[in-house]
Amino acid sequence: MLVMDTRRQELVISLLLVVTVFAVFWHLKYNDFVSFDDYMYITENSHVTSGLTKENIIWAFTTGHASNWHPLTWLSHMLDVELYGLNPTGHHLSNLLFHIANTLLLFLILKRLTGALWRSAFVAALFGLHPLHVESVAWASERKDVLSTFFWMLTMGAYARYVERPRLTLYLLTLLMFVLGLMSKPMLVTLPFVLLMLDYWPLKRLKKSTAFDLFKEKIPFFVFSAASSVVTFVVQKQGGSVAPLDVLPVKMRLANALVSYVRYIGKMFFPEHLAFFYPLPKEFPVWQVLGAGLFLLCVSIVVILSARRFSYLVTGWLWYVVTLLPVIGLIHVGLQAMADRYTYVPLIGLFIAMVWGVSDAAGKWRIRQSVVAVSGIAVLLYLMTFTWLQVGYWKNNITLYRHALDVTEENYMAHSKLATVLLADGRLKEATVHFNEALRIKPDLLEAQYNLGNVLVAEGRFEEAVDSYYRALKIRPGFRMAHIALGKTLARLKRYKEAQAYLARVSGTEPDSEKVQILMGNILLQYGNLDDAIYYYSKALQINPEHFETQNNIGVAFYKQGKFEKAIEHFSKALALRPDSEKARANLRLALDSAGKRQD
Repeated sequence: MLVMDTRRQELVISLLLVVTVFAVFWHLKYNDFVSFDDYMYITENSHVTSGLTKENIIWAFTTGHASNWHPLTWLSHMLDVELYGLNPTGHHLSNLLFHIANTLLLFLILKRLTGALWRSAFVAALFGLHPLHVESVAWASERKDVLSTFFWMLTMGAYARYVERPRLTLYLLTLLMFVLGLMSKPMLVTLPFVLLMLDYWPLKRLKKSTAFDLFKEKIPFFVFSAASSVVTFVVQKQGGSVAPLDVLPVKMRLANALVSYVRYIGKMFFPEHLAFFYPLPKEFPVWQVLGAGLFLLCVSIVVILSARRFSYLVTGWLWYVVTLLPVIGLIHVGLQAMADRYTYVPLIGLFIAMVWGVSDAAGKWRIRQSVVAVSGIAVLLYLMTFTWLQVGYWKNNITLYRHALDVTEENYMAHSKLATVLLADGRLKEATVHFNEALRIKPDLLEAQYNLGNVLVAEGRFEEAVDSYYRALKIRPGFRMAHIALGKTLARLKRYKEAQAYLARVSGTEPDSEKVQILMGNILLQYGNLDDAIYYYSKALQINPEHFETQNNIGVAFYKQGKFEKAIEHFSKALALRPDSEKARANLRLALDSAGKRQD
């Protein structure tokens, strides 16, 4: 009867976790995709938007796009497109379903490992409802977080069964789940260390096996972790995401790591002022770095001294410290000082340490269970309130970036991202203000410098735009989009030789090549400089008279000038080159009609 009661309790708790997490997060279904990576990962990624095809599956396993190798994440995005198209609601709900599954698995696995029903339930509730985890769920392109954690939980669950019944099939199942997790996000590289911590507590395997035997058992896991780490470093370095030492010295990395460890703990207790991006300060005050280091040292000493009586503190604290190591900034990827999404798995360790610690203290001090229960509910309600609000800040680009500006200082990324959205909406004056503010804070911010040039072009301030594009190319000389924009803008200023030089760098050819002449002609035709467009198309045709698009486009230019005979001549040549072209056929009919030569 007792077993049945426990199972019923597990079922009730599971249902409560599902309902509560869904209730707090459900309004993310109204959220849009955001320009912070969602476009690059989903809406403007042709491999994702075309769904699960053979070519796209091969691409997923071979690409380092977005400076990551995570093929299962790409496949999950493709599957979402197959199911929902580009409706953001479906993509967001998929993230939420994974988050709910992770919450349930954490509860059930922790209960299996420890036998503690209510403590496991409260740890899972903290995980499922904490505002720091909103970013991992409400941000569509952060699918890699919830997906990889799903496999993290399955790895732990399979490992728990293997420890109970040591069989090769269960061992291989554990290893398979781990590898699938690494293929979703390399954050799992620390999981073998966590398995060793679980051996210490709560599994207490050191009583039957030596530490070396337990380590030897994990060697295949460590091998895959090492391989994943190497692949990740190479891909991120090739993608330009890894900051070199001359840009971010070791001293600064260490300072940021120490301070971030403590700031994450602070945000765990007081989850206010959360933002999609936390700018890295130019320097940290000495007292802040020393204080953070001293705090971490003191906590570590207390944990070690308490190891015999409170072994869960060791596992909980080391879980937090070790799982944060890949993203704490020692190998610095990106521009941020820290990120909410990095806490998705690490906070589980602190939740375990706190819940078991508070429960033991309550028992020692003879605090009534009702008081503990009410206090726990109050904590969850406190977290749920902030989580609900934080989900709303991810509603769209404007709410996300404006909120970041409200709760952080000197946030150049938020200024630049907001300005880019305003530029797309045609709100040029507001965009200029935010681009200039971003560049005041960070003068070498490529995105802001390039897009400021686009604002100036939209305002007709071409000379100033040229200067802005020049500055963008000083930041990154090989930036293709700046080369194209500069070529176009110089062409509008009739500085054709300079324009040709920049377009040549994009095409990888000589300035007088056929490809550059065509590019020049296309640009000038687009801006209505018909005489100049015809000049460059003519130069291209001297090199290659059998280029279909050039024959057609020069015909368009002549037609717009009212020179119908010339237009007919070139449309006829285009049609001869490509007899099945409806475009050329329609253009020829139009030119004949305009010249009064068409016979029905």
